[in-house]
Amino acid sequence: MTSTMPTRYEAGPRTLTLDERITGALVGAAVGDALGGPVEGRSPEQIVARHGGRIDGIVGPWDGENWRTARPIAPYHKGDGHVTDDTLMTHALVRVYGAVRDHLDAYAVAGHLVPELISGPRWIPELEAEALPLQRIFLAEKWIVARLHYGHVDPREAGNGNIVNCGAAMYMAPVGLVNAAHPEAAYAEALDVAGAHQSSYGREAAGVFAAAVAAACAPGATPDHVVDTCLSLAKDGTRSAIEAVCEVAARHSDFESALIPLRTAVAPFDTVGPDYRAPSLGARRPSRLHAVEELPIALGMLLVADGDYRHTVLGSVNYGRDCDSIATMSGAVAGALHGERTIPATWVKTVAEASRLDLHAPARTLAGVAREMFVRDTARRRAHESAFAALAGTP
Repeated sequence: MTSTMPTRYEAGPRTLTLDERITGALVGAAVGDALGGPVEGRSPEQIVARHGGRIDGIVGPWDGENWRTARPIAPYHKGDGHVTDDTLMTHALVRVYGAVRDHLDAYAVAGHLVPELISGPRWIPELEAEALPLQRIFLAEKWIVARLHYGHVDPREAGNGNIVNCGAAMYMAPVGLVNAAHPEAAYAEALDVAGAHQSSYGREAAGVFAAAVAAACAPGATPDHVVDTCLSLAKDGTRSAIEAVCEVAARHSDFESALIPLRTAVAPFDTVGPDYRAPSLGARRPSRLHAVEELPIALGMLLVADGDYRHTVLGSVNYGRDCDSIATMSGAVAGALHGERTIPATWVKTVAEASRLDLHAPARTLAGVAREMFVRDTARRRAHESAFAALAGTP
């Protein structure tokens, strides 16, 4: 894959601003999440049978009016524009950035994100009630609280032993956005933050996803540039999975024809297995050979759609399986590439109203923090340049 990224960043006739890219990424992620939620865990064939064709917008719960009783252990109102835990965690991380107003690490997760999850109730759209975020998040995210709040584990090592999944990656878009146009920095920061949550290829996916979002923010960025950046940073099975999926994706221009080939391409790296609701014996265990399914598929759908937000997200949703997280990731990258103007306004309005969320407030917060961080980073870089020049005896 050859990058079309310019070597110097020059403003064109319509270069998106930082605020527009951050808004596009965060709104795009939330809308993708809401579209994917009601069909999470299903196959493309099941989706067609249930909805009479491919999904082309916001749909209701899989079990209709019986959503409260169909799965008593998890009585979540997925659908009708409700965001899931992907967005709840993303917005929680934005609030952490708003409190710290600088780069984050694993200790920030312990000191700020854990209190966000357990200290006060918030409106949980899928529960249609106020509750602690802890009561909605999945077991892999509850792990953060158990290990850091109750177990007092070193935050940098708290992710060890957790199931390996996309739980850390799904909310790393803010890390990429505060490091906009600097994917290497986003990758490093996300690996540190995710160390409190995940290990192995789950942690790697978090770093690469943050890098993808940062790369998408660069002026002149294209889907090919985003993928090339990910391949330059990704390690082990994660890199191999992205390469395999994106090689296949490059042969398609419509998600309908790409659904089965993309699944076939990622299958050798996916530990969950063909039946998403009945994982294989080796599912979600640490490995240098495997990868989470969600990130490679999100990048593949981005290529299939050539970065078009609607096509990217609908491809991600109709893929099924963990499609809310896939659409969260692909929606964030497509939104960062093109801004909110490419996201259907009716989707944004419905998701915001149904979820009772201000989808734009987190973007305003993060844009302000990103600017402050850039000023600090510049001062730190200048101080290092001065110190090194003195040490090296250069003018």
